[in-house]
Amino acid sequence: MSEVAASAVAEAVASAHRLEWARVLAATVKLTRDLDLAEEFTQDAYTQALRTWQDSGIPDRPGGWLTTVARNRAMDFLRRETLARRSLPLLVPEVSTPRPEGILEDDRLRLVFTCCHPALSRDAQVALTLRLVCGLSTVEVARAFLVQESTMAARITRAKKKITAARIPYSAPPPDQLAERLGAVLEVTHLIFTTGHSAPFGEHLVRQDLVDSAIGLARMLHLLMPGEAEVSALLALLLLVEARSTTRVDGDGRMVLLAEQDRGRWDRDLISEGVAVLTDALQRAAPSRYAVEAALAAVHAESPSWEDTDWSAIVALYDVMRTLWASPVVDLNRAVAIGFRDGAEAGLRALEPLAGEPALAVYHYLSATRADFLRRLGRLPEAAITYEEALALADNEVERRFLASRLESVREAMR
Repeated sequence: MSEVAASAVAEAVASAHRLEWARVLAATVKLTRDLDLAEEFTQDAYTQALRTWQDSGIPDRPGGWLTTVARNRAMDFLRRETLARRSLPLLVPEVSTPRPEGILEDDRLRLVFTCCHPALSRDAQVALTLRLVCGLSTVEVARAFLVQESTMAARITRAKKKITAARIPYSAPPPDQLAERLGAVLEVTHLIFTTGHSAPFGEHLVRQDLVDSAIGLARMLHLLMPGEAEVSALLALLLLVEARSTTRVDGDGRMVLLAEQDRGRWDRDLISEGVAVLTDALQRAAPSRYAVEAALAAVHAESPSWEDTDWSAIVALYDVMRTLWASPVVDLNRAVAIGFRDGAEAGLRALEPLAGEPALAVYHYLSATRADFLRRLGRLPEAAITYEEALALADNEVERRFLASRLESVREAMR
């Protein structure tokens, strides 16, 4: 087969991995009730696709082909191992329960809710979701957590064993538990996105693999649960934030602040989609945390320029956010907005109550924000000291280079 054709097959398999992994794995888990076996058979199906599609051609429905192959392998194995497996702990089979109106019966939903079961720790929920639902390798998940591959492999293995030992059901929750369980799923999705959007460590500001995984998961949830306004609100938030992603770092890898970004390069299609999804969410339910966050992102996305930003609207939205999700980080972002609405001095005053907040003690954005206000007020010696504090706390190299450049510019102005 020609190299071009081989490349086409490789691209088709990669695309099927991005789009269909969760569907194939979930359908196979339903049959095996064993996460490890289902992973093995799903991986085998993708490996066979690389070989077979070169001879038979790329199927019209790659996901269906992969699901058939994975499930056939699973059935062959189960026929051979039936007696041996009778004594093994397995996922509790799905129990037929009435589903909330608007929620589709889908194996992927069962997989997501199994990975995010409240019996698991949040780290385990995130790791399993990345591994099983988003299809990241153990190496990639380990990188996201900044741990060794062996450590992450052991963590994932323990989580899987807990699922079977605790008899966690392979199912979406019943109606009376949906709100509680869905909240964990959305938090995991949001955490994956925020970790990728501003990587806490490393050489790059953005971990695009995590961003793409989170958006893909949010899209899947929105497709499967179209009546859930909170799902729509989260998807809108991710789309509106991601729309600005290409302008956050310049060609030399330097961080670019929102005020300096080229808005002409923002993804208008994502902005339009995000606003439409948010509008639908707000029409169906009272504003939630994710809806307000999405509204904040929409104000920025729809402002024609930095100077035209409606800071009064942004402060008002943060006031609403404080009633929905009280957090020192929300208060910090509100102080930033006040600083742009009313001036740097007002911003500094808004920051004062946060100085002794334990949750922000090692949060470099607090020092960076205060340093910027001091710089704008011409209080350069204080700004220099505060930039040094922020630099000492920051671990991401792109952010560190930005803070170092600001510190150097302040020092230059003091000479």
